[in-house]
Amino acid sequence: MNRSTIVRSAVVTVATALAAAALVVPAEAQHRASADTLPLVTPRAETPVLHDDDEGGNADADDPAIWRNAAVPGRSLVVATAKEGGLRVYDLDARLVQSIAAPPAAGEDDAPGRFNNVDLVHGLRLSSGKADLAVTSDRGHDRLRFYRIDRDQAGGPLTDVTDPAAPPVFSQDQAEINDQRTAYGLATWTDPATGKSYALVSRRERTSIALLELLPAADGKVTYRKVRTLDLPASFRLPDGTSWSPCGEPGELPQVEGMVVDPANGMLYAGQEDIGVWRMRADLTGTPKLIDKVREYGVPGVYDEETEECTPGTDPGFGGTKVSADVEGLTLLTESDGDGYILASSQGDDTFAAYDRELEDANEYEGGFRVTAANDTLDGSEECDGAAVLNAPLGSKYPNGLLVVQDGHDAPGDGERDATNFKFVDLGKVMDALDN
Repeated sequence: MNRSTIVRSAVVTVATALAAAALVVPAEAQHRASADTLPLVTPRAETPVLHDDDEGGNADADDPAIWRNAAVPGRSLVVATAKEGGLRVYDLDARLVQSIAAPPAAGEDDAPGRFNNVDLVHGLRLSSGKADLAVTSDRGHDRLRFYRIDRDQAGGPLTDVTDPAAPPVFSQDQAEINDQRTAYGLATWTDPATGKSYALVSRRERTSIALLELLPAADGKVTYRKVRTLDLPASFRLPDGTSWSPCGEPGELPQVEGMVVDPANGMLYAGQEDIGVWRMRADLTGTPKLIDKVREYGVPGVYDEETEECTPGTDPGFGGTKVSADVEGLTLLTESDGDGYILASSQGDDTFAAYDRELEDANEYEGGFRVTAANDTLDGSEECDGAAVLNAPLGSKYPNGLLVVQDGHDAPGDGERDATNFKFVDLGKVMDALDN
């Protein structure tokens, strides 16, 4: 989802000892100024551009995952979603290796397949043996899809192993699926205590998150069963005693998309786009904790049916200071000593925020960075939807590891066509930026 349509023109009052009266400064200018002070990193490569139109196959870059080839790290892969364009698989030079179409619509008037988020499962035990899998949320059909990864397989490294009988995640029938309040965000998790693997799936335009256990089916296929669901709040009590919900289309609740699980402690981090970043147990028991809020938290708004946009009211000052709505792609950057970061895409100001992964440090904010242009032809990342990071050597190309981020506005474009792709960033540059 692109950044919130709320026009961020609220104002804040800043007291100063140098003036007798307060100065009124646009909040958007303040946010941009703080974002501009963050360190800059540049990408090393970018994937071929995707176009979300008929000519481009309605392909729209969204979310990546990085699969490491343990035998030959330089032959690792990036698997990424392209919404109605299906899946794309890239090598470490960001060249296309394989393109997989999303499944067709169930019927003439039904929604087509639309791959939203992707994550990986390593060593899942199938009836045909253990396998690494790419798992994607198919928003169009309200299902998960599974693809076995074999780097040297003829015809491409990914093979569909989805059980045809896999059920809808949230919907009861095709009519409900067509309403598209369906499987959206996705994170995978293997419980070290039991060895069982799970997918956590959010629901579009709702606050629900479902925990699905991944199960082997006949003939090497994969299915799942729902264990439980959890609903995050849709309205919030503000410090002044009022109740607030973010502005949106009528009937639309504040959804979650970006999610990641820290396997060291079994914690799920979930980005509720217009609210902030939540931490909760990955088994969806216990009480979620909001560890950071977006800057727009608490700002009232009125939805305009004609413009399909929200007009904001005055900012009461209850929001956070580090991320701007939407908060999107979340990914886990691990370090060998147990340290590391939860990285979050701050889509509203084109930056990335890093939070300490250690619970004893209360997931405190550790810094941020911006992915900016390397040259006239290799731009940075704007309105980033999804991100993936891997802190492990990946051959001579990325000996320090790799960060892959979606770019919602690839440049230079070709005029009127929407253009998206993925940027590959040397993780060493990111670590230097966060350490400074």
